[in-house]
Amino acid sequence: MSKPKKNKFKARKRARRFAMQAIYQWQLTQHTFSEIEKQFLAQEEMISVDTAYFCDLVRGIIENHSSLDQQLQVFLDRPLKALDLVECAILRLAAFELCHQPELPYKVVLDEAIELAKSFGATDGHKYVNGILHQVAQKVRPLEFS
Repeated sequence: MSKPKKNKFKARKRARRFAMQAIYQWQLTQHTFSEIEKQFLAQEEMISVDTAYFCDLVRGIIENHSSLDQQLQVFLDRPLKALDLVECAILRLAAFELCHQPELPYKVVLDEAIELAKSFGATDGHKYVNGILHQVAQKVRPLEFS
């Protein structure tokens, strides 16, 4: 019984990784969700990805980027536009999960974001991502900190 749950966890982890890459691409190109979705879903590597979750993340982040950016900006030490694009994509992804996926424990969201930042971000970018997201989590999920 634990095997399907583990596979689902891995498929979601992969969905986050591809979603972060899709958001990075969107930040650079401003392509529509459908253009990005079509390009990513055509990749062979997407076979082991929770594609429904990938699409929910990317669509949700693109549609809600203004409100997500407002949530993040309160805790940033510089304008969002001055952030590294990889870290910006990771912050938007995690902020979306914190705000719109209440079934996910905030610790899972933060751990996944930190892993992405360690893999794709600047040398100490994961520390910055962790600090910002911890503050966002305290604001949007106060009951989990009680």
